[in-house]
Amino acid sequence: MRIPTSIKLHKASRTLELHYGSDAYELSAEFLRVHSPSAEVQGHGKPILQTGKLNVALVGIEPAGNYALKLTFDDGHDSGLFSWDYLYQLAIRHDELWRDYLAQLAAAGKSRDPDESVVRLML
Repeated sequence: MRIPTSIKLHKASRTLELHYGSDAYELSAEFLRVHSPSAEVQGHGKPILQTGKLNVALVGIEPAGNYALKLTFDDGHDSGLFSWDYLYQLAIRHDELWRDYLAQLAAAGKSRDPDESVVRLML
């Protein structure tokens, strides 16, 4: 189990900074929100694509025992417990997971922007 040696919430940039020894990772609130381990997002084995989370912010973090963080987002989502192992996987696999998420959005014709609707024309 990889436990961060330092955790910092940067509200202005909407990021969570995690340090593992000399390695540092910054995860955006949007990235964390769309990859929440909650049932609302993970869908009991069939993940539910999260859309319109471009402007979401983290408003709080708190420890959940000695094994996880509870993250609170400004859209009211606070039900996922981010275990130390899960946070580490999100950090080291960030680029791959983000690419996959953007591809899923494109395939579904959805947007990161809550004020934008994507219209597909069939010609």
